[in-house]
Amino acid sequence: MHLYEVPLWFALVGLALYTVLGGADFGAGFWQLVAGRGKQADEVRDEAHHAMAPVWEANHVWLIFVLTVVWTAYPAAFGSIASTLSIPLFIAGVGIVMRGGAYALRAGTRTAGEQRRVDTVFALSSVLTPFALGTVIGAIASERVHLGNPGGSLVTSWLNPTSIAIGVLAVASGAYTSAVFLSGDAERHGHGDSALADRFRARALGAGLATGAIAIGALIVLHFDAERIFRRLTQGVGLPALVASVIAGIATLALVWRRRYEPARYLAALAVAATIAGWALAQNPVFLHGLTIREAAAGHDTLVAVVVAILVGALLLFPSLALLFQLTLGGELRDSGPSSVEAPVGSRRRGLVSVRLDARLSVAFLVAGIGFLTVANAGWAHAIGVACFFGFILSGFRAALPPGIVDAGLVDEEQL
Repeated sequence: MHLYEVPLWFALVGLALYTVLGGADFGAGFWQLVAGRGKQADEVRDEAHHAMAPVWEANHVWLIFVLTVVWTAYPAAFGSIASTLSIPLFIAGVGIVMRGGAYALRAGTRTAGEQRRVDTVFALSSVLTPFALGTVIGAIASERVHLGNPGGSLVTSWLNPTSIAIGVLAVASGAYTSAVFLSGDAERHGHGDSALADRFRARALGAGLATGAIAIGALIVLHFDAERIFRRLTQGVGLPALVASVIAGIATLALVWRRRYEPARYLAALAVAATIAGWALAQNPVFLHGLTIREAAAGHDTLVAVVVAILVGALLLFPSLALLFQLTLGGELRDSGPSSVEAPVGSRRRGLVSVRLDARLSVAFLVAGIGFLTVANAGWAHAIGVACFFGFILSGFRAALPPGIVDAGLVDEEQL
């Protein structure tokens, strides 16, 4: 392995982790979308919501990592991808933002109708985002992205048979891994009630079979639309990874059938990660159409700096994530339910006054910040403008807090 390949392999590891962990989070949204109505459907939605609560933001670390590494170590390729595939990347970004906003707003819903609308936005975003990201992979795999700005069609580069097939496969894979994970979570935290775990088990078995069928269909599409990738994936260096993915997928279904959810969790992750590995091996040494990995790589000093930064960052990141997942799987971070403390009437009134004051302060800080940064030219004025923007963020955040949180804070202060 050459130095110019090392950052890309790190990025592929990050992509595999995001596909497994982030994909499982997206899959939880898929199951919320198709849960239906009724008590059992509400139980499915609640379990999916609470199971991902501690980790859903942490999983996006891997997407940021992949983008940062490729941007720094392979700038020409990154620029071509970002410009040519700007539409699906924009769709994915909007989906991530809407999904995060809907997830946060769910806790503040007051009626069943509000919760259903928020859950619908969350679920649709959870389907739209992995599909858009899958079309990006399909565009690169089918070599529809060339070196340039943009290096290909802004439409057909990602709306083509290969991209659509991989986009659908990304959604299905997320639903499959999510159902496997949620089966184990529901059994672990079900307090003796296995009915919810059995419902997720049925979903995992069905999603596994459906994902396998979609994967076969995607291979057929590759045969006609991306012959080089198909040949190297089924006959060349990518074949071992493809075989490993198939074996791991079948073993996962067998373990889920026998209700052995813990080992099934890891084999499901292996099945998905092996798919990423197979694509990477089949794609090598081509990065984009007419551009090899070696040609796309940055200079020697930059590559060394990227590798060192990754290794140093890993020393901090992996222990933190290991602790997070240990606490999550152990049930230490599960929601303990709403607080029973109710704020007195006087505290609620003072909280309302405080919210109004914060809202007015935020507007004043915003206007002042814009004025100091745009009208004045002196350095001290720009410093004041930046400080005003920080004031706008702090006061605006307090003004946007739900009244219950403000009231609870006032109660705590009075108790002290």
